[in-house]
Amino acid sequence: MTKQTDEYYIEKTLHGDVNAFAFLVERYKDMVFTLAVKMTRSREDAEEISQDSFIKVYKYLSKFKGDSKFSTWLYKISYNTCLDSIKKNAYQRNQVVIDDVTENQLASVETILDGIEKKERAAVINTCLNQLPEEEKAVLVFFYFKELSLKEIVEITSITEANVKVKLHRARKKLLSIVKNTVEPEIINHYGRT
Repeated sequence: MTKQTDEYYIEKTLHGDVNAFAFLVERYKDMVFTLAVKMTRSREDAEEISQDSFIKVYKYLSKFKGDSKFSTWLYKISYNTCLDSIKKNAYQRNQVVIDDVTENQLASVETILDGIEKKERAAVINTCLNQLPEEEKAVLVFFYFKELSLKEIVEITSITEANVKVKLHRARKKLLSIVKNTVEPEIINHYGRT
C-alpha cells in the first residue's frame, strides 16, 4: 500500500470525507502538541491549543493554496494559536540579560555539556529553553530541533527573514548565558571543576 500525500487527504476532506481529516489529525497531532508544550510549558494548555489548531485548520482548509507544505501551514496556525493562548493567559515572560559571551565561555559550557549524559543533557537544554521568551524559544525550536529552513520559519511566524536571523542570534546568546549561569554551578559541584 502506498502512502498517500497530504494533498490527497486535503482534497478528500474538502469533498466532505471526515475520515480523511481524521487521518491528517493523526499524522500531525504529535507535531502540534510538541510545539504547544514547548511554547506554553503546560500539557493542559497544549491539549487545548492542539484542539483549537485543528479546528482552525478544518475551518480554513479551503484557504490552503499549496504554496507551501501543509505542515508549514499547520505550524503557522499552531504557532499563532499558541501566541494567542499565551497572551490570553498572560504568562510571565522571563527576561535574561545577555552577557558578552567569549569563545572560552562557549568552550567551557560545551565541555560541561559533553560531561553530562545524553538524557540529562536533553533535560538541561529543555529547562534552559523554557527560560527564554516564547517567540525566541519557538524560533530556536523550529530551526534546531525541527530543522525548518529560514523561509519556513518566516512563513510560520510572519517575521521577516532579517528579524528571524536576529532572533536566532539573540536567542542563542541568551540560551548560552542561561546554560552558563544556571547550570554551570550545579555541574561544577557535581562533576568537579573542569
